[in-house]
Amino acid sequence: MSTFVAPSVDWAALTPVLLVLGAAVVGVLIEAFVPRGSRRPAQLILGLLATAAALVAVVWRWTVVQDTGPRELVSGALIEDGPALAVQAILALFGLLALLVIADRTESGEGAFVAQAATRPGSTDEADATRAGMAQTEVFPLTLFTLAGMMVFAAAGDLLTLFVALEVLSLPLYVLSGLARRRRLLSQEASLKYFLLGAFASAFVIFGIGLLYGYSGTVRLSGLAQSVPATAGMDWLLLAGVIMVLTGLLFKVGAVPFHAWTPDVYQGAPTPITGFMAAATKIAAFAALLRFVYVVLPGMSWDLQPVMWVIIILTMLVGTVLGIVQTDIKRMLAYSSIAHAGFVLIGVMSLRSAGISGVIFYLLAYGLATVGAFALITLVRERDTAGNVTGEATHLSQWAGLGRRSPAVAVGMVIFLLSFAGIPLTAGFIGKFAVFSAAVDGGGAVLVVLAVLASAATAFFYVRLVVLMFFTEPDGETTAVVSSEGLTSVAVAVCVVGTVLLGVLPGPVLALADQAAVFLP
Repeated sequence: MSTFVAPSVDWAALTPVLLVLGAAVVGVLIEAFVPRGSRRPAQLILGLLATAAALVAVVWRWTVVQDTGPRELVSGALIEDGPALAVQAILALFGLLALLVIADRTESGEGAFVAQAATRPGSTDEADATRAGMAQTEVFPLTLFTLAGMMVFAAAGDLLTLFVALEVLSLPLYVLSGLARRRRLLSQEASLKYFLLGAFASAFVIFGIGLLYGYSGTVRLSGLAQSVPATAGMDWLLLAGVIMVLTGLLFKVGAVPFHAWTPDVYQGAPTPITGFMAAATKIAAFAALLRFVYVVLPGMSWDLQPVMWVIIILTMLVGTVLGIVQTDIKRMLAYSSIAHAGFVLIGVMSLRSAGISGVIFYLLAYGLATVGAFALITLVRERDTAGNVTGEATHLSQWAGLGRRSPAVAVGMVIFLLSFAGIPLTAGFIGKFAVFSAAVDGGGAVLVVLAVLASAATAFFYVRLVVLMFFTEPDGETTAVVSSEGLTSVAVAVCVVGTVLLGVLPGPVLALADQAAVFLP
C-alpha cells in the first residue's frame, strides 16, 4: 500500500501569483460585505496594489533565480525560470494598466459596464438600475482571477496545471465579454460565441492531454520530453495528442483557422476588456506555447513544421486581407491582432534562443500599443441628433478630423498605429526585427519574406486611419472626445512612453529578454 507524500511548497516563489489570487478572493468578499457606494474605490485600490505588488515580487524572484538558477515548484506543477518570470512581469504591468481603464468613468459618471448584468437589454429594470447608479464592480475580482490564471498558465510545468490555468483565465473572460454598457445584445452574443468556441478548444486540450498521457505515462512536460525520443511504435498517439494541445493554444492566440471568435468578441466586449484580453491573453498563450514547443517538441520539428508553416501563412494572409476591408475600428484591430499572431508564430517556430527573447519583446511592444489604442477608443464617442454624447464611435468614418478636435488623442493613436505597422523608432519595429532575425537564423527566410510583405500591406489600414484623423474633413459634429476621471489618460501616457522608449532605447529590455530566454529542461 503506497503512502501519500505531500509536496513541498516554496510559498515565497509563489508570491506573485498568490498576491493576485488573494486580492481576487478579497475582492469577492468586498462584493459581499462592503456597502455598494464604497465598493468601486475599494476594489480599484485593492487591484492596483495587488498588481503593483506582484510586479515588485516578480522582480525580487528574478534576482533569486539569477543567483540560484531555475527550478520546479509544487512537485513540478509550476516552473520558476526566466521566461515564466519575464511573462509574469509583463502580465502584472498589463493588469495594472487595464484596471485603470476598466475603472475610469466619463465626466457624466458613465463607465464601460452595464449597471446590472442580470437585467434584460432595453427593459425597465435595466433603465431603473442605470438611473440608480448601480455598477458591476465584480469586474475587478473577475479581472484579477483571469490575471492569476494567466500567470500560472505561463509557468505551468505539467499539462494538468496548464489545463486548470486555461480554465481559470478563460471563464471570467467569458463573463466579462458580456457586460458592455451599450450594444448589450452584441456584447452578449460575443460572450456566448467566446464561451462555446472556448469550450471546444478546451475539449481539444483535455483530449490531447489524455493521448499524451497514454503515450508517455506522465503529464509532466519534462517527462514527456524524455519520452518523445525514447518511445517507439506509438508515434500516431504522440502526434495526435500534440496537435490537439496545439489546437487549444492556437485558439487562444487567435491563429487561423482557430480565429473565428476574435473579431466578434473584440467588437462586442466592453472596450477596456477588449484591450486587456487582446494584450494579456495573447502573451500568456504564447508563453505556454513557447514552453510546450521548446521543451517537448524539438525532436518533432520535422513532423510539425509543414503544418505550422501553413498555419502561419494563413494567419498572416487572413489577418491582413480581412483587416483591409474592415470599417469598424475594433474589428480592424482584431484582424490586426490575427496578423500579429502570425508574425509571432514565426519567432516561436524558429526554435532558437533568440526566438524566445524576440517573442517576449514583441509581445511587450504589441501589448503596450494594444492597451493604449483600446483605451483611446473608450474616449471617442458618438453624438446623437440632439447633441448628446452616447456610445463609442467605432466606425472609421467617425474618426475623420479627430486630429483637429483632439490633437492629443489623435497623436497618441498615431504612435500606437505606427508601432503596429513596425515603423522605425517605435517598439513594434524592434519587436519585428528581433522575431524576424531569429526566424532567418532558424531557416525560416521564406516566412520572413512573406511576413514583410504582409506588414507592408497591413500598414495600409493603419495609415488609412491616420489620413482620416489628420487629412480628412469631418462630416459634421457627429463625434466627441469625452473627458474622464483621468485614469485612462494615465494608462495611455504609460503606453505612449513605453512604446517610444522601447523603440528608441530597446537595449536594456532586449538584454533582459536575452537573459530570460532559457527554459528549465
